[in-house]
Amino acid sequence: MASIEFRNVFKRFGGVEVIKDISFSVPDGQFTVLLGPSGCGKSTALRLIAGLEIPDGGDILIGGNRVNETHAKDRDIAMVFQDYALYPHISVAENIVFGLRARNAPEEEISRMLKSTSEMTGIAKLLDRKPAQLSGGQRQRVALARAIARKPKAFLFDEPLSNLDAKLRMSMREELKRLHRDVKTTCVYVTHDQLEAMTLGSQIIIMNAGRIEQAGTPRDLYFRPANRFVAEFIGTVPINFFNGELDAASRTFKTPAGGNVTLPEAAQVKAAAGKAALGVRPEHISLAPRDGYFRSGLEAQIEFSEFTGNDYIVSADAGGEKIRFLSETEPEAGSTVPLHFHSTWLYVF
Repeated sequence: MASIEFRNVFKRFGGVEVIKDISFSVPDGQFTVLLGPSGCGKSTALRLIAGLEIPDGGDILIGGNRVNETHAKDRDIAMVFQDYALYPHISVAENIVFGLRARNAPEEEISRMLKSTSEMTGIAKLLDRKPAQLSGGQRQRVALARAIARKPKAFLFDEPLSNLDAKLRMSMREELKRLHRDVKTTCVYVTHDQLEAMTLGSQIIIMNAGRIEQAGTPRDLYFRPANRFVAEFIGTVPINFFNGELDAASRTFKTPAGGNVTLPEAAQVKAAAGKAALGVRPEHISLAPRDGYFRSGLEAQIEFSEFTGNDYIVSADAGGEKIRFLSETEPEAGSTVPLHFHSTWLYVF
């Protein structure tokens, strides 16, 4: 196992700077997720770790050793790709041990690793098949088994679940968490899916336009976002924003429709006086008074509701702002209702 560290790393393709002076560290044995929209530089960062790209500035360290000029084959890194990258003409067993054979590992070790990794990933009964005879989930398990068999210093995952359906993605997330618990190897996982990031990562690094917006635990990013981009990117049902102006002296947020929200002391105010945006997550809005909530002074007109099986996701218009919130009961479409906000989880950017 090994730690991974970026120190002021730059990467350019032609005249385009895709990685812009980023620094982060992945402690030995940790599962870290690089999260961000398409084109933010997260896959390039992963390829830099693997040695498939060379940085134009800064240092990359693996296990405390600078590896900028170290060839990919000498970094002892295993990578799992989105498209599985299996050899179609050979069996599952031969795919799994291909890397071991390439390194001239003893046959005893090859047999032992084939048995242990195939059992660990639940594909022991598929070893004689060819990749074309497998489902998407089975192919992904083969790719995982091949990576594990090498016993690398670190695993790199480049959106490995994006080709799978929703139910299988959930199942494979559970498999990945179980595998990480068992093998305890450093993992860096790239995705644009915030649900994958929140459920898998012990550290999440949010990237945007080649820079790091914030790094921290899932709870840190969800409850204490550093800026509006992070707040909007994290959350299965996105955070709501009310645009308006902040009166810093009175801690009052004023909306264009004439609503005034007096901000509680616990509200996280990161904006200066003037134009700002008030953010509140869907689960922190209530239609009725509750412990820990206050009447915001804003109202909304209900447009429609979506039943999820546990509650309703309600869409409404609040003075021209489209908002969504969660409700245990279904409010009447067309009705106007008061909005109560949680006293702690409010954000002003």
